[in-house]
Amino acid sequence: MDNMFKLCGFWTGIFAVMFFVGHMNQVALLFVASTIFFMLLGYMKLTERMYLYMFGAYLMIFTVGFTYYATFIHVPGAGH
Repeated sequence: MDNMFKLCGFWTGIFAVMFFVGHMNQVALLFVASTIFFMLLGYMKLTERMYLYMFGAYLMIFTVGFTYYATFIHVPGAGH
């Protein structure tokens, strides 16, 4: 289970880089935070149940944060 969190950290890191390249700095920072969270959890050697609880909490917090960003911060169709 810890390897899956390391894998999630890798992919959220890739997305963070892609968002930085696309000049979407605020959402890129959200993904950097997710990357750090996943990599830290990947090295903690917790039980499988605790990993599932932590992932559920992450999903709730990330969904609220991403929805807030998409609703109130991001301006659709705005160029640089």
